[in-house]
Amino acid sequence: MASLESLVSEWMRLDQNEVTKLEIQRLSDDGNTAELEQRMRTRIEFGTAGLRGRMAAGWSCMNDLIVIQASQGLCQYVMKNVENAVSRGVVIGHDHRHNSERWAELTAAVFVNSGFKTYLHRGLVHTPMVPFSVQALQASCGIMITASHNPKDDNGYKVYWENAVQIIGPHDKGISASIKANLEPKTWTTEQLHSSELCLDRTQEMKDAYFSNLSSLNRSRSLNRQIEVKFVNTSMHGVSDPFVSRAFESFGFPPYVPVTEQQHPDPDFPTVAFPNPEEKGALDLALRTADAHNAIYVLAQDPDSDRFCAAEKGSSGQWIVFTGDQLGTLFAAQVLEQYRASGKPIEKLAMVASTVSSKMIEAMAEKEGFKFVECLTGFKFIGNTALQLVVQGYEVPFGYEEAIGYMFGSRIRDKDGVAATVSFAELVTSLSNHGKTVHSYLEELYRRYGYFQTNNSYFICKDPLIIDKIFQRLRNYHSDTKPAYPQEIAGMAITSVVDLTTGYDSTNPPTYKPSLPLSSGHMIQFRAKKEDGTKMVLTTRTSGTEPKIKYYIEASGKDKAGVQDILVEVVEEQGATWMEAEKHHLGRPKA
Repeated sequence: MASLESLVSEWMRLDQNEVTKLEIQRLSDDGNTAELEQRMRTRIEFGTAGLRGRMAAGWSCMNDLIVIQASQGLCQYVMKNVENAVSRGVVIGHDHRHNSERWAELTAAVFVNSGFKTYLHRGLVHTPMVPFSVQALQASCGIMITASHNPKDDNGYKVYWENAVQIIGPHDKGISASIKANLEPKTWTTEQLHSSELCLDRTQEMKDAYFSNLSSLNRSRSLNRQIEVKFVNTSMHGVSDPFVSRAFESFGFPPYVPVTEQQHPDPDFPTVAFPNPEEKGALDLALRTADAHNAIYVLAQDPDSDRFCAAEKGSSGQWIVFTGDQLGTLFAAQVLEQYRASGKPIEKLAMVASTVSSKMIEAMAEKEGFKFVECLTGFKFIGNTALQLVVQGYEVPFGYEEAIGYMFGSRIRDKDGVAATVSFAELVTSLSNHGKTVHSYLEELYRRYGYFQTNNSYFICKDPLIIDKIFQRLRNYHSDTKPAYPQEIAGMAITSVVDLTTGYDSTNPPTYKPSLPLSSGHMIQFRAKKEDGTKMVLTTRTSGTEPKIKYYIEASGKDKAGVQDILVEVVEEQGATWMEAEKHHLGRPKA
């Protein structure tokens, strides 16, 4: 193991940013070994989400040196693994976070220095613009500098492969190895970047092409002009406002009411601790704005505008914030109706969702006759699964994950908050024309396909050894059975177990190998059933980016009250008995 002194010495040798260099020097001079160990001992890992972490000096953080090294490794890997990579070029975009523009330019400088044609988007773009541009320009890869909805101190480096989908294995490991083989910085300067003939500006052209493609989702422009429903929109201090505003205009909607305090990009996110529309309290300002303007619907995008959330004011005056799964079901039903209206054979329609998302689309597919496919969590898997289905002859106009991410159409195989926003607004238009609301339509879908209710949350655990211990106990719950997973929960018999860590699927004899690829962390899914037909799916997994044990619980059945009761019981028993939350001092999110 390298000494802390040698790790610090190597940093001081390589880092040419005087601010971060001084950070490490001061920690060293002060003898702050605890902080230095945290920053210097472990290198930030390049994974399937690229890089994401706190902005600070050190090998474990996001900074100039780490970005340059990542870019050099990626550059060399792409050159070796993508045909004509240099001439096809690379697409680079960035959001508004601290250091985002600088890191986009440093990344571009690395690629230009290696002779790559480099399409560097000028100004702020939303994340979907990068995969769209990779596809439109037939580039060899794409990089977006963003930390999505993470807190203000974080930033990230997201990579798209030549197929315009986020990278998956083995590329993540290949890029990681290439980074470690290319650690000596070859360039730090960006002064000549914009004058280089290799650094190209196709930003406006790509924006125009993006909105031209988005217009293919526009089904009811004439009705949109006449809608009397008022929308409030929040961009959560992010980049989405000009994109959503142009999309609204393109679709023929009257302008929305912006949440002015959150309308413009602000890297400090002053009104929200966590700029994620899913977080409790994040929509409070938007809801108050809607109340003040007598608006019925609130629309929200996360800061880099690839996620979407919505709320509806009920008849009693209470706000209903739709869950990610509810929105996914609503969008799926909308896409199904549009596909059916086109006259195309329904058996050629396919939709994709992550395995931790609701099973309601699965029930919808069984009843209506289209194909539904599950995949691992993350749009890197959803996008690639969609492409595989296209090769098999299917159309895949929609895919989603419960973490408020939605994919529309065939050009962007990634989540797109702008497309989701206008798709939801069109759904409102269509329903209001028939005297319905989105919530009343959701209730119709429940009556047709069964009531599906979810309870998704997490436990906080900062000790990896305890997390391992909890999951090991779940795999050895009964000493007298093989396999030894729990056999019941909340009075329901466990009917199947899929462990994507060990590679076990009880539903797939004789090999018992799962059809889904293995997960890099802990991930187990249990299905259970009551005698009255009520079903339950519980998936528990570790987070790749946070100290959390996440769980996704969904109950379904004909009786709404019974479904809700089961959810409460499962949540309680899982925490108290399965996870032994009190014994292990597991934290929970604030109520």
